[in-house]
Amino acid sequence: MDAPPNFKEGQSTYRPPRKTSGDPTVTIPKTRKEFNDADRKVIEKNFRAKKILVCGIGPDEYNRISACQSAKEIWEALQTAHKGTTQMKDDESIQDMHTRFTSIINELHSLGEIIPRNKLVRKILSVLPSSWENKVNAITEAKDL
Repeated sequence: MDAPPNFKEGQSTYRPPRKTSGDPTVTIPKTRKEFNDADRKVIEKNFRAKKILVCGIGPDEYNRISACQSAKEIWEALQTAHKGTTQMKDDESIQDMHTRFTSIINELHSLGEIIPRNKLVRKILSVLPSSWENKVNAITEAKDL
């Protein structure tokens, strides 16, 4: 299948439909009157995807993505924001860390990112402070993660 007319090879962001014009060929955006059915479909798909993503986020996430022009840019910004941290916060209890971790996992799940349970367990064990090292070792050796 050919790439939509508003994407260049290797390009990952949405661009409005364009046309070539002039003697030295220049690419310029099409006016709404110049859109064809394929242009309308691409614009509609991008709009629907953006709407779904924006409706499913809170105010903090909205501030992160408000400048994004396409659904792909929004998705990438959300993925980057929700990858998580590599360790617990200094003043954070295990319960608080678990709540924060679960919240991130639930948001990723709602965005379509399914992470296997064994990978989640390994992630939790890897972010525990060094004072938990003996417990982490015991859990890792006792269970086949």
